[in-house]
Amino acid sequence: MKFSNLMTTTTLALTGALMVAAPGFATTPAEMAASDAALAKRVRHEVVMLPFITAFDNFSLYVENGKVTLLGHTIRPTLRSSAENVVKRLEGVTSVDNRIEVLPLSRFDDDVRLRVARAIFGSNMLFRNGLGANPSIRIIVKNGDVTLEGVVLNEGERNFANLVANGVFGVFSVKNNLRVDRS
Repeated sequence: MKFSNLMTTTTLALTGALMVAAPGFATTPAEMAASDAALAKRVRHEVVMLPFITAFDNFSLYVENGKVTLLGHTIRPTLRSSAENVVKRLEGVTSVDNRIEVLPLSRFDDDVRLRVARAIFGSNMLFRNGLGANPSIRIIVKNGDVTLEGVVLNEGERNFANLVANGVFGVFSVKNNLRVDRS
């Protein structure tokens, strides 16, 4: 075998090996979307597994071509940085845009959070939404304004949570972003 043929064969073999070994390497838009979806699932799992996440923290994310954008609200600055750090270490992540907002320290907002949580999770209709390590209803309070995030079983639960939160002393407004689980 000539030297030039040997080099061409070796180069092709190495290129093929790199293409197979490169995680998240996608050539078509459909493959890239599938790769991003798989990465989003891994990122979501890692973020949910962070310690000290409560019903007063809400995170969402999206992934595009390996770039992860973190969104949401937290009451702890350490959770914001922890989420970014755990995502950066994941294989396939090219960059992280951390847009998680740390809610301002406020004794008034802390009191409103607790009163809304007691009202929602203390009701017979919604108590199970607060059970476990990952509550399905998230209560975000900023300057007395409440935003409800998460998933409930039906429209009745969604409306009841809104009604209960609106009735809590100290709540200025309620934005109901609860989604009904259709599965």
